[in-house]
Amino acid sequence: QVQLVESGGGLVQAGGSLRLSCAASGSIVSIYRMGWYRQAPGKQRELVAVITSGGTTNYAESVKGRFTISRDNAKNTVYLQMNSLKPEDTAVYYCNADITPSGSRYLSVHNYWGQGTQVTVSS
Repeated sequence: QVQLVESGGGLVQAGGSLRLSCAASGSIVSIYRMGWYRQAPGKQRELVAVITSGGTTNYAESVKGRFTISRDNAKNTVYLQMNSLKPEDTAVYYCNADITPSGSRYLSVHNYWGQGTQVTVSS
């Protein structure tokens, strides 16, 4: 059973930094795209940043220049370094990944979500 486990959320003052981590565990054949999404109260879940297995990245306009996504393929882990945090960055942050699990029929790709980690930025 594949799981994504996030860590690193918390409370920080505006202008501060946090680093989120998400580790994929279980019997995994391959991990393709990994990314971070967030959902603020009363709003829809939105893309924050994604990274391909080759290292190509894409960011939401609102976080460009402040957030950096990276991954360690040997550890099946994706990171989100968040700098210059703003109160509007407050949300639950979710890890997401496209993974082929061991035993997958036809080596099909499945999409997985983590349980979410709260990030709160105070003004």
